[in-house]
Amino acid sequence: FLVEWSSSEDFSPLAGEIIMDNLHSLRCSITGLRTGQRYYVRVSAYNMRGWGPPCKSTPEYASPSNWKDCSGREPRRRGHTEALERLLQQVRAAHQHYNCRESSKLQNAGRKQSVSRSLKHLFHSSNKFVKTLKRGLYLSVILFYKDNLLVTNEDQIPIVEIDDSHSSSVMQDFLWFTKLSCMWDDIRWLRQNMAVSVSSSTALQARQKMLSAAAQLQNLLGTHNLGRVFYEPIKDRHGNILIVTVREVESLYSFFNGKWMQISKLQSQRKSLSTPEEPTALDILLITIQDILSYHKRSQQRLPPGLYLGYLKLCSSVDQIKVLVLQKLPNVLCHVKIRDNSNVSKDEWEWIQTLSGSESVESMDHTSDCPTQLFLYELQTAVKALLKQINLPLHQAKHFRLYTQEVLELGHNVSFLLLLPASDDVCTAPGQNNPYTPHSGFLNLPLQMFELGIVACFS
Repeated sequence: FLVEWSSSEDFSPLAGEIIMDNLHSLRCSITGLRTGQRYYVRVSAYNMRGWGPPCKSTPEYASPSNWKDCSGREPRRRGHTEALERLLQQVRAAHQHYNCRESSKLQNAGRKQSVSRSLKHLFHSSNKFVKTLKRGLYLSVILFYKDNLLVTNEDQIPIVEIDDSHSSSVMQDFLWFTKLSCMWDDIRWLRQNMAVSVSSSTALQARQKMLSAAAQLQNLLGTHNLGRVFYEPIKDRHGNILIVTVREVESLYSFFNGKWMQISKLQSQRKSLSTPEEPTALDILLITIQDILSYHKRSQQRLPPGLYLGYLKLCSSVDQIKVLVLQKLPNVLCHVKIRDNSNVSKDEWEWIQTLSGSESVESMDHTSDCPTQLFLYELQTAVKALLKQINLPLHQAKHFRLYTQEVLELGHNVSFLLLLPASDDVCTAPGQNNPYTPHSGFLNLPLQMFELGIVACFS
C-alpha cells in the first residue's frame, strides 16, 4: 500500500508518503505533523498490474490536536517548575547564610579544642558497624554487583545503629527518611540545619539520629550514594527494625571498610549461625535478599512510549495509604497498553468527557458514526485486558469510571488514562477486606514510595 498525505485537498504538493510492504499490520503512523494543521490522507494498493486508484480517507481530513486544547482551563502544573525553582533558590540562600555564620564561629574556636574533638570522634565506639541486633532501630546498605555483595571485614552486611530506644511506630519517620535517597550529598548540611531546630522535639530528634546514621555509613564506606530505600522496613519479633537501602554498582571497586562476597556464600554462613525458629531482622534480610534485589531492579524499569490504561486502587491503614501495583513493574500502576501513540487528541478527549460517572465502561457507545471508533475499540480492549490482569470479572466494570480531569503525562512520551472503581471502593478503609491480599503478583506500596519510584524513572 502507498499512504500519502497533504495539507491540500488536491494533494499538491504532497507532505509525505509511506510505502507499506509488510502487511501483517494494516496500520501505519504518520509523524512530524503540525498541531492544528488540516491534513488529507489517501491510500493506493499495488499488485502485479501496478498501482490502483487512490482511495481517500474517512473522515476526509483530520487535524493533529491534544486533549489540552479542549479543556478550557490552564494546565494544572503551569508555573509549578518556576515556583519550585524560586523556593529552591531561597533554601540555597538560607543554607549559604547559615554555613557562613557557622564557619565564622568555627574560625574563632581554639585549634586545640577542634583537634581533641576530632580525635575523640575517631575512636568513639559508635563509629563502627553493628554485628548483632539488640532491640533497636538500624540502618543497613546493600551494595551489589551481579551476584556479589559488599560486606564488612567481619563478613557482615554493613549496618549501623540509629536508635536503641525507638518508638514501635516508625512509619512516618521512615517515609521521611526515604526522601533522602534523592539527596544523599546533602546529608551534612541537613544535619547542621536540623541541629538548630531540634530542641526538645522527639520527632526531630529521631530524624536527626537517622541523618547521623546515614552520615556514619557514608564515612565508613567512603561513598555518599547509599542507593534507594527499600519500600518497607524489616521487623522481627525481638523488637528490631531494619531500614535497608540498595544500590547497584558498576564494578567490584574497593571501599574503605569492605570486601566483596557471593550472596550464596554469605547466606550459607549466616544460616549456620542463625535460629530459624526466631529469625532476627538480619536473618530475614538475608533470606529475602534476592527478592529485595529483584524489586530494586524492577522498580527502575521504564515503560516504552505509548498510551496506557492504569487501574487506581488504594488501601489505607492507621498511618499510611498504599497503592496497588504489580510485582513485575512496581513503579507504575497496574496497567495495559492502549497504543503506541501517547497523545490523546481533542476529539478523543471530548468523547471521554461525554461518559457520565454512572455510565458503565462496558457499555460504551458502539455507534458507527462515532468519530473516534478506533479509539473506542482500543479502549474497550484495554479495559477487558486490565480487568483480567487484576482478576476481576467483566461484569464489575458497570460501576467503574474513567478519570476525566486530565491525562497523566509521566514524561518520555508515556501517558496514562485512569480506570477507577466505584467511589466507595477506590480506597479500602482499615478493617475492610482487601480483595487483592490473597492474589500473588501484587504489591501494596506506600504512597510516598510509589511517588518516588515515578519521579526516579520518569523525571
